[in-house]
Amino acid sequence: MNTPPADNIHPVAFWFLRHGETDWNTKDLSQGAVDIPLNDTGLAQARAAALLLRNRGIRSLISSPLSRARVTAEIAAAELGLPVQIDDGLREVSFGVQEGTPMAAWGFQDWVDGRLTPDGGESFPALTARAVAAINRCIARPPTVLVVAHGSLFRAMRGAMGHEPNVRTRNAVPVWCAPPAGDATIWQLTYAD
Repeated sequence: MNTPPADNIHPVAFWFLRHGETDWNTKDLSQGAVDIPLNDTGLAQARAAALLLRNRGIRSLISSPLSRARVTAEIAAAELGLPVQIDDGLREVSFGVQEGTPMAAWGFQDWVDGRLTPDGGESFPALTARAVAAINRCIARPPTVLVVAHGSLFRAMRGAMGHEPNVRTRNAVPVWCAPPAGDATIWQLTYAD
């Protein structure tokens, strides 16, 4: 089997779950690498997502180390009877000096377009390369795989899958990510709600 280029996602279907809501999500603040915990709504969302993921053939569950993702993963893992594995490559992007500021206040679209990287932050192209490498490590595990991570990381994944990257992923709504079929070049993304 040929190995895909480093910037390509291996053609293996998987589930993606963004963490549940945090207080900073409700205020539309740039969380980035700041370890903000789930709020009560986020905990309830994680429990609801775990129920949606039952009977989906999930055999491997890998999470970001940040608590908002890890706790979401632990709730799903308890429902699915699986251990949580951690991959540091799934951590959320660092927004550097923009962490804690409103998303709309600092040129987020310019960051996605690769024209701006906040001081002390990670560029969108660097995030994309890290995210693709992490997803490829995750989906090399026994299928079906559930990846629990973050919104900006999934924006990078959307771009790598051939979709418009700057689309907000809803908190704790499972997304089935299926590789392109036939001559298609764009991954299929199906929400499980």
